[in-house]
Amino acid sequence: MVRSSALKRANLHLRKHRKWPLSPYKAKWHQTLDQQQAKQKFKQSLTTPPTKQQQQIPKQPHILSSLLQSFSIYNCEPPPEAYHFVIKTLAENSQFCDISSVLDHIEKRENFETPEFIFIDLIKTYADAHRIQDSVNLFYKIPKFRCVPSVYSLNALLSVLCRNKEWVKMVPQILLKSQLMNIRIEESSFRILISTLCRINRVGFAIELLNCMLNDGFCVDGKTCSLILSSVCEQRDLSSDELLGFVQEMKKLGFCFGMVDYTNVIRSLVKKEKVFDALGILNQMKSDGIKPDIVCYTMVLNGVIVQEDYVKAEELFDELLVLGLVPDVYTYNVYINGLCKQNNVEAGIKMIACMEELGSKPDVITYNTLLQALCKVGELNRLRELVKEMKWKGIVLNLQTYSIMIDGLASKGDIIEACGLFEEALNKGLCTQSSMFDETIRGLCQRGLVRKALELLKQMADKDVSPGARVWEALLLSCVSKLDFVNTSFIRLVDQILNTPCKMEG
Repeated sequence: MVRSSALKRANLHLRKHRKWPLSPYKAKWHQTLDQQQAKQKFKQSLTTPPTKQQQQIPKQPHILSSLLQSFSIYNCEPPPEAYHFVIKTLAENSQFCDISSVLDHIEKRENFETPEFIFIDLIKTYADAHRIQDSVNLFYKIPKFRCVPSVYSLNALLSVLCRNKEWVKMVPQILLKSQLMNIRIEESSFRILISTLCRINRVGFAIELLNCMLNDGFCVDGKTCSLILSSVCEQRDLSSDELLGFVQEMKKLGFCFGMVDYTNVIRSLVKKEKVFDALGILNQMKSDGIKPDIVCYTMVLNGVIVQEDYVKAEELFDELLVLGLVPDVYTYNVYINGLCKQNNVEAGIKMIACMEELGSKPDVITYNTLLQALCKVGELNRLRELVKEMKWKGIVLNLQTYSIMIDGLASKGDIIEACGLFEEALNKGLCTQSSMFDETIRGLCQRGLVRKALELLKQMADKDVSPGARVWEALLLSCVSKLDFVNTSFIRLVDQILNTPCKMEG
């Protein structure tokens, strides 16, 4: 009995003081369900024409009134994501005026804290539509939407402004305004600005920004340093001493040079004809434990050959082979050029077989280098054999090939064969300049073959190629002695050429 009365008292206490669960109709899961159903209703309403009630709402886009009506049916408020969907839909249809109405509604009628990603997306959307001023104005108005702007929205605006040379002029004003908005610039912002300055060739300012980052205690990543170094290497007015000094400063900052960075420095030094400095960088790579690739060796090898230091060229070529590097066609072309400059053409021709054994097929540049050297030493028979070999291997003769052969044959007095190559080049549409063929026509005139020269001139006129002054001089001198034979044809040809729009030489 005592136990029973105690249970009764306990149950009475529970009835009076127990906190029962909330009504299921007020639970969060039910609110989520209502919002999902409202979204479904809203998307369906977009496929139907506006109702009379929606049409009666003044200055409100159909899509916005549909959104509000769909959510009111389920007695819930549209979340920020729903407005984000509306803005994206309007942007896809280029209805930017209606976007302004939606933003105005969010600002004045809603109470939620608008997520920043909505503004970031819209800033980019405005910029893609070339409405950059709208992007700027939206950035300034972010606090009005109960949103605290951060560096993410600032970076979004900086990124789009830096796309265009005119827009980038607005960046200083934006940076000043961002300070008033209590936005702190971070490393990511500096990277955007430095990248832009390097792209528009304002490397000096990029270096100043880099120093600002360091003075403010920011960490500079390797990608930013590599970008600045690449831009510095492209500066033509920068001396090799200044470049090497900058390299040393970067190393003092703790920047670890990679393969690409060393390659850029070597390329710049070789262009400045500072080959021994480039050799020093090549050795520095090896000291830092980075194995130079074939591109680095090829650039230095080319620089050494230009300086006519053939002993060093041989050492470099042997060194890259010892390191296990496989020369590509560019490396072989540079090496063969060095052999040809030493008049060792046969050694260059033998290198073709070595190339093919190692799987590197010679190209037209390889053969043009050898053809040029054969013309220089007067080996025309060897030249003809090499041309046949090119055709047999399927290597297409280009304009430079024809120019080399025609000049070589004409200089040795073989005008008829040069004339045949001249016509072949014309028929292939390769002849766009007359300077390389002037010697052939002059040779025809000097041998009294004026009619043949005139025929070639007519073909040149048909291909819109203007003859040079030396050709006219040779024709005039030839016509003085044989005026009765060619006077009429010559006058007609001159009249045709003068009255035909031709491509000017060069």
